[in-house]
Amino acid sequence: MILKNHEDVTADALAVMARTTDPRLRTIMLSLVKHLHAFIADVRLTEVEFREAAAIINEMGQLASDTHNESVLMAGSLGVSSLVCLLNNGDSGNTETSQSLLGPFWRLNSPRVDNGGTIVRSDTPGGPLFVMGRIFNRSGMPVAGAEIDIWHASPVGLYEQQDPEQAEMNLRGKFTSDANGRFWFRTVKMVGYPIPTDGVVGRLLAAQGRHPYRPAHLHALIVKQGFKVLISQVYDPNDPHINTDVQFGVTKALLGDFVRHDEPHPSDRSIAGPWFSLDYTYVMEPGETVLPKPPIK
Repeated sequence: MILKNHEDVTADALAVMARTTDPRLRTIMLSLVKHLHAFIADVRLTEVEFREAAAIINEMGQLASDTHNESVLMAGSLGVSSLVCLLNNGDSGNTETSQSLLGPFWRLNSPRVDNGGTIVRSDTPGGPLFVMGRIFNRSGMPVAGAEIDIWHASPVGLYEQQDPEQAEMNLRGKFTSDANGRFWFRTVKMVGYPIPTDGVVGRLLAAQGRHPYRPAHLHALIVKQGFKVLISQVYDPNDPHINTDVQFGVTKALLGDFVRHDEPHPSDRSIAGPWFSLDYTYVMEPGETVLPKPPIK
């Protein structure tokens, strides 16, 4: 088409997108062009702003490394990750769900740990935390034989691949649920932490006057054939940033009860207190069992 005005650009692009043979890709591309062009027209994007936006996209790609994923951070900081998660779970967003964000720090091949074992592999400060997890299906029946991948940040706010002071795979472990759908382990109580702010996301937060903190949380990735892979984060409701998560990830269903105990631990008298316990129930939904790709190596 020989263009007469800016409306012709959108019309011509939509006509091209409509020729996409794959039905789902055609739907996505038609909507993308429609809304992207409308956005550009709405804000009257300038040529300078366009060049700056292209440079930002390039910079986010260049910031990717074995320990960092700027694109995932940006998606979370815009609320996109949480929106996609909630639209695709809990009866298409109509009910509560144990699903949450994958985040940028999941790794493959966490070491296997027997139930009751610990995932602390190096000297890690923090109060002892004893976790009891329960896995059920939507009918309330226990899910036995599920594989549960657990990971979390240390009490100094760093994941092990960010921190040379931590041992390889510290605060990571893979468990198997028993006949009653249970798994349990020992770790240390995590704290909230700031996301990296030395890149594009950091500049965005500064421009908006936003803090970079995520509230304290425990990650889990649960796999069982016949179920959709459950990716979850359980949050501490007493964290000071529980209502202002920079990644928009906290939902009511993901609030855990991190109980403080000041008396000696009943089965380990060497722990005089304080220590903490968490008892949380994960609900798996039926679906195709497909592992995500790790956001970092």
